[in-house]
Formats: sequence, structure tokens, C-alpha cells
Amino acid sequence: MMARCIELDMQCAAICYSAAQLMSMGSSFAQDICRICADICQQCGDECSNHHTQHCQECADACKACAEECRRMTGVAA
Repeated sequence: MMARCIELDMQCAAICYSAAQLMSMGSSFAQDICRICADICQQCGDECSNHHTQHCQECADACKACAEECRRMTGVAA
């Protein structure tokens, strides 16, 4: 039942870590990775919102906030 949620959680964590690393290096690819990060975080947040446990709701809020921040960094409005 929560397999997709867990899968997206892991993907979200991986892309966030990668994005942070590239940004800290001043990589010319940081903006591109942030676009992808925003998409994955948004999907993760949407999926987590479907589950009514507190940790899923907290995860959904964090993922949606991350997606919004990534969009801001790329100049794309939410």
C-alpha cells in the first residue's frame, strides 16, 4: 500500500542530496538538477499527502516546501 510512497521518499532524498552537493560546488548543472528535484519532491509530497499518518503528512509538507524552494531557485513560479 505504501510502496510507491517509500520509493518516492528514497528518490526524493537522493535527488535533494545531489542537488545540495552540486549547489555547494557552484556547478553549472545546479539549476537543471533543481528543476528535476522540484518535480520529484512535488510528486513525493503529493503521494505522502494520500496517507493519513502524521509522519506522512510531515513528509508531504517538507517535500512540497522543498519543491517550492527549488522552483524559486530556478526562477520557475509554482
